[in-house]
Amino acid sequence: MTEVTSMGFLDKVKEQAAVATAVAKDAAQKGQAKLDDIQAKRAADGLLRDLGALAYADQAGRSPATADVDAQRLVDALRAYEQAHGSIDLTLTSGGGNPGSPGAGAPDNPPGA
Repeated sequence: MTEVTSMGFLDKVKEQAAVATAVAKDAAQKGQAKLDDIQAKRAADGLLRDLGALAYADQAGRSPATADVDAQRLVDALRAYEQAHGSIDLTLTSGGGNPGSPGAGAPDNPPGA
């Protein structure tokens, strides 16, 4: 009878190990997906930054000769990002003030407020 009990115990251990392995694999896949999303968002942020730099250069009269081609390439890349990941949040975060003015780039609710 102890041999049957041992086999039942080993079967339970194997089953629990299989469940734990499946849970670990699922967690790893979810973690990788989250990491991929973060990396894609950072890439899109870089594209937006570059597009903003081109817009500023244009407004400041310092547009490079390749500005139109560069802008189209950036817009195309951003559209591809939106196709793959959904709409980009285009909310302005700087407050729209001058860089040296109080509150420019400051959060709406500073700590301690």
